[in-house]
Amino acid sequence: MQKRLLFYKIQKYFESKEAIVITGMRQVGKTTLLKQIYDELGEVNKFWFDFDNPFDQKMFEDIDYSLIYKRLNKNSTKKRLYVFIDEIQNFPEITKVIKYLIDHYSVKFFVTGSSNYYMKNLFPESLSGRKFIFDLTPLNFQEYLYFKDQKSLEEIKKNDKLTIDDLILQSNIFEHKKYEVYFESFMEFGGFPEVVVTDDIETKKLILKNIFKSFFEKDIKILSDFSDIKELRDLLLLLVPRVGSMLDITKIASELGIDRSKTYKYLELLQSVFIIRLIPKYSKSIDRSVAGGKKVYFSGTGLLNVIGNVNDGQLFENVMINELSDLGVISYYNLRNTVEIDAILDKKYAFEIKLRGSERDYSKLTKITNKLGIKNLYVISKFFVKNKNIITPIVF
Repeated sequence: MQKRLLFYKIQKYFESKEAIVITGMRQVGKTTLLKQIYDELGEVNKFWFDFDNPFDQKMFEDIDYSLIYKRLNKNSTKKRLYVFIDEIQNFPEITKVIKYLIDHYSVKFFVTGSSNYYMKNLFPESLSGRKFIFDLTPLNFQEYLYFKDQKSLEEIKKNDKLTIDDLILQSNIFEHKKYEVYFESFMEFGGFPEVVVTDDIETKKLILKNIFKSFFEKDIKILSDFSDIKELRDLLLLLVPRVGSMLDITKIASELGIDRSKTYKYLELLQSVFIIRLIPKYSKSIDRSVAGGKKVYFSGTGLLNVIGNVNDGQLFENVMINELSDLGVISYYNLRNTVEIDAILDKKYAFEIKLRGSERDYSKLTKITNKLGIKNLYVISKFFVKNKNIITPIVF
């Protein structure tokens, strides 16, 4: 399996004092990435633990943390200890051990976890300054092309360092035509590595179904506070046709037969385990951005297509929101449901997302952004249009 771009971003922190924490949804490649780091370190004093296995947890079940270190480091003349732990959320008590072993023995930890929800609860303020957290997302389109052997590692590394302005300058008919077929497949099946490297269509669908199944079997099982799987399932089904739309929490709660508070908690859970992405309203005021209604998208379009059906416009918009989210902070603009901007990146770039963009779309976008003071604006068109203001999605 090829190395993810995140591997090279983490590489410069291999010898830092801080624990490296890798989060991300299931089957996105966290364990593979952890093993690649393990192998890259070579002949050092290193240990691997899989906390899906209760016997691996037992090594750390000692009230005297110094004894844990002695057991790990027995018969070794090498100075530093490197500890790798997969699926850390299965043993919450480990954070106290991590803090102690970092502070007293400079042990280097590399750990993975399948949820930001877990991480917020697992890593208290006592670990402040002792961890670097990295989110591993599904493959973006450039990584997808690398995994499909259509681009070299050097090409996607170079692309990853480009500014948004540089990326947009690459929009042309030649790039579009070269990768158009791959983009269609990317839209349908998403960026889970195993799905991407599998050629058979039916097998791809089966893998996606298994990923979705594992969310209910593992994530929900651990989060006992959210025991009603049926409600979560029904919420997901309600969210599918709402992709790209502002959420009406009152209406959703009514359809589910639960209160608003529980609906908010379910949405927080779904976002924290990376199933959905909630995009806030654009506002120059942080408070208003937080308080305003949010739009919903799915973190992987492959999963979205497994759960339900959306139209081509919704699917394309979902893909592009995910792609743009890799570049910075995304919000959207809506003025009393009369005018709207699909995506605003870092409050500097405005994007309208269309299946077939037109000069009219750009003109409408210009009128809105003039009032907001945003000077960089583009229409992203799934179908190529020869216009400098209408760009191809392939470049992202």
